[in-house]
Amino acid sequence: MDNELGEFLRARRDLVTPAQAGLPEDGERRVPGLRREEVALLAGVSTDYYIRLEQGRERHPSDQVLDAVARALRLDEDAAAHLFRLAMPAPHTVARAASATVDPELRSLMEHFIHAPATVLGPALDVLAANSLSTALYSGFSRHDNLARMVFLDPVAVEFYVDWETTARATVASLRAGSGAFPDDPRVPEVVGELTVRSPAFADLWARHEVRPRKAEHKRFRHPRVGELVLRSQALAVTGAPGQQLFVYSAEPGSPSADGLTLLGRLAGESRHNEIPTVKGNS
Repeated sequence: MDNELGEFLRARRDLVTPAQAGLPEDGERRVPGLRREEVALLAGVSTDYYIRLEQGRERHPSDQVLDAVARALRLDEDAAAHLFRLAMPAPHTVARAASATVDPELRSLMEHFIHAPATVLGPALDVLAANSLSTALYSGFSRHDNLARMVFLDPVAVEFYVDWETTARATVASLRAGSGAFPDDPRVPEVVGELTVRSPAFADLWARHEVRPRKAEHKRFRHPRVGELVLRSQALAVTGAPGQQLFVYSAEPGSPSADGLTLLGRLAGESRHNEIPTVKGNS
């Protein structure tokens, strides 16, 4: 995008009403949220300066100005950090594209020592590695290759995710966070371009410019063979592999979901056993 900062600012001011910003309502408005001059007023800068910032003509905003704009637009911590990344891109000495190669030792750890669904994702939400429990968890999907594609393009997703709308919004916000942290990663625009064309729901959510990295959270799944699972996701950055994150799902001990994960493990074991080829002896 030629002016992603401007698109971000315009999208975010559309989400803030005058009442939320403490401004008086003044009847008919041509914009759904704040006007540019209202953001400038709230941020304590001139309207001309803010217009230049939004149009991409102001290239060196200070930290103080960006903090003031973030407050005016009521950005949370993650969205404010995204604003700073867009306004002050990292130098090229910093890794700007993510590694797509998962260390073999991490793969072994996931399969043999993590007794829970574990997945390594890249910034574009590509599934870079998954243990057998993770593969079993998503076994109903036609492909287990990119979480964003799975959520928006696979019809199974609406049934699998108990709260699909919340999952969809969180997925887009996570993808947006990855796009800001690794602006030169070619996979992000590839995924965004495909989903924008093929999924109107994705296109609408992407236009909101919401930003939220994937963090610890509870999710509810409806597995076709195990039933409903309430799992907690933990996100861990992979040391030495910029952009990679390890996600591990766990269940409350003694809960029905814990029993469900045990059953999922059996199914995964059966799947592994069925994949082992039979070697016939000489007759």
